Amino acid sequence: MTNPQVTIVVAPRERFSYTRKSLESIYANTRIPFELIYVDGNSPTEVQRYLEAVAREKSFQLIRTDYYLFPNRARNLGLARVNTKYVIFIDNDIIVSPGWLEALIQCAEETGATVVGPLMCHEEPVHEVVHCAGGEARVVCDATGRRRLREKMYKQGHQVADVRPKMQRMQTELCEFHCMLVRAQIFEQLGFFDELMLNSKEHLDFCMSVIQAGGTVYFEPSSIITYVPGQSLKLTDVHFYMLRWSNAWELASLSRLREKWHLVEDSYFQHKYKALGWRRRKTIILPLIYRLTLGIKNQFLGKILMYGLFAPLETLLNRHLTASYAKRHLKQKNTQAAPALQELPETAIPRR
Repeated sequence: MTNPQVTIVVAPRERFSYTRKSLESIYANTRIPFELIYVDGNSPTEVQRYLEAVAREKSFQLIRTDYYLFPNRARNLGLARVNTKYVIFIDNDIIVSPGWLEALIQCAEETGATVVGPLMCHEEPVHEVVHCAGGEARVVCDATGRRRLREKMYKQGHQVADVRPKMQRMQTELCEFHCMLVRAQIFEQLGFFDELMLNSKEHLDFCMSVIQAGGTVYFEPSSIITYVPGQSLKLTDVHFYMLRWSNAWELASLSRLREKWHLVEDSYFQHKYKALGWRRRKTIILPLIYRLTLGIKNQFLGKILMYGLFAPLETLLNRHLTASYAKRHLKQKNTQAAPALQELPETAIPRR
């Protein structure tokens, strides 16, 4: 067997309960040789034992920490052990289709691309609804010279059956970390991923950095992958999910993005501040409200329970969890992001 030219680095995204299904899809649908590094950030015991057993069976590298990981930290732990020409970063909640890896590598080989992204879909049934088919990620200057972020994902929400026949490989500006192939050589220029980008927009930061360094980003529609968000969490997922999408981590990430790229605090950021916590409300609080109200979807009652009772309590809990995490874990680990992970007071949210 020829030596693999690609290493797959799996990082935890927002939950652990999809681990088995995702990993099995990789082995079932990948025909060419590959190395695999699985980064396990404090998964529950059942998942930990499963990963240990499969790592022995398949002979892949398993990196486990006794604390939860934010995405760029997990990717850096895996990246430090990569010694192949290409590395693919994927989340632990994706399902791949047959030929997915061959198509990404072929694109990189034929175009010289630095980064290649697949036709990314979302939710089950898999491979049916487009999440991202390339896009735009750049800084633009307005008439007054202020720097603004331009972000746009192409074809989001479209049916794959309707748009894929018209799609072609193309150079683009945006690829998400749900699945991203990277030519490993670029890290000699850029260094490791920015660990001050904690939970949001790290893909924009990386893609813009690649292009700024003279690299290229391509979209390859022959590779189809679906990520499956945690619409119904297991109890063992909740703590990690709340940290992963915490207000403090998102505020710190947005602040880092603005400062790093010298961006004006415009409506793009104001919208992000206003929407803080929306994933937690949708995935944790809303299902709880439905159960308590016996499934009665009364909009008025729902808003009272959401914003008058549950959301304020959840925000307090989220603040406590984030502050405790920073104090007990990241300071001890001496990570680059430790200072940024301190919980920010509500008054730290910029407003206009």
